[in-house]
Amino acid sequence: MLEKKLTELCGTEVLGRAIISSEYQVILPEGAVLKPEYIQKLEELGIQKVFTKDDTPITEEVVILKADVQNKVKEKVKEVLEHHTYQNSGELEELIHEAENVISNIMEEEEVVEKVYDIKERSADVYEHSLNLCSLSVVTACKLGLSEDKIHDMGVACLLHDLGLRYLTIDYADQDIKTLSPQDLTEFKKHPIYAYSALKEESWISEVSKNIILYHHERKDGSGYPLRATNISEEMGIVQVCDTFDEMICGVGCKKVKVHEAVRYLKQNKGIKFDSKIVDEFLNIAAVYPAGTMVLTNEGETAIVIRQNKEPDRPVIRILKDRLGNNVTTDITKDLLETETTYIESVID
Repeated sequence: MLEKKLTELCGTEVLGRAIISSEYQVILPEGAVLKPEYIQKLEELGIQKVFTKDDTPITEEVVILKADVQNKVKEKVKEVLEHHTYQNSGELEELIHEAENVISNIMEEEEVVEKVYDIKERSADVYEHSLNLCSLSVVTACKLGLSEDKIHDMGVACLLHDLGLRYLTIDYADQDIKTLSPQDLTEFKKHPIYAYSALKEESWISEVSKNIILYHHERKDGSGYPLRATNISEEMGIVQVCDTFDEMICGVGCKKVKVHEAVRYLKQNKGIKFDSKIVDEFLNIAAVYPAGTMVLTNEGETAIVIRQNKEPDRPVIRILKDRLGNNVTTDITKDLLETETTYIESVID
């Protein structure tokens, strides 16, 4: 085993020794994958070091934005939005530069539209959600061949799309908004209008961006809000798909779910709530089982996803336990794109 500080972990290590509380309760069992959300909770509990297995599989995670760019843009978005007041929306113009920064960093990557990205569930604030929405929407728009102008307008809109949530006092984190009281639900559903109204008279933001902000919760079948609109442009449709996915995996206005559950929801509603072409293109870039995910195969083996393939639901996995539950000490990897009889049956929490 290796003793590591929490700050040294990357989110894919396997716990070598159970973490026990002062009341002798198991916080995390031996063998658990130290996911980023677990690391965050351990930090909150004041735990500084853990023991990890020294044979922890090395995963090859593919991300849209490099960590330094992600952190820098997120901090700027947070700074600008936290200082924003309803009466002074001109200061939000600074986010145009941040949107351009995200877009240029994505465009600089080789084969950006050919990759399958590891987008993981997490506990996110509205700032991180807005940044992730921007990244996902830009990549999806590139795959669909949208013009540079439209991609720019989308990027700006994404960073500002949930501006209206800053005007609410309702707790919407990690809970189904349908459980809110009728009055709170009505108020929550006004947040796109609040954001649109705050930006309506600003000349630095395009009408396309303003409309994306207003329509980001509308749906193709008229089941969305606040206007129950059905006339959805392509750029609006892209943001709606990406926003729904990212909200579901980080718990903004809904109960947080696993990535594969969010993928299933989009598949179930393509052609109904969402444009089928947009959903298909988005699902071509989003890994169903991100690197580091613990899974159970149809053959009863416990495995960890170590990297992606061109087919998002057929990654490369490393077997950790055989079908009898015995630890596997040798390096056994399976490429599910080449092993047609093996598939992932479920995700292990």
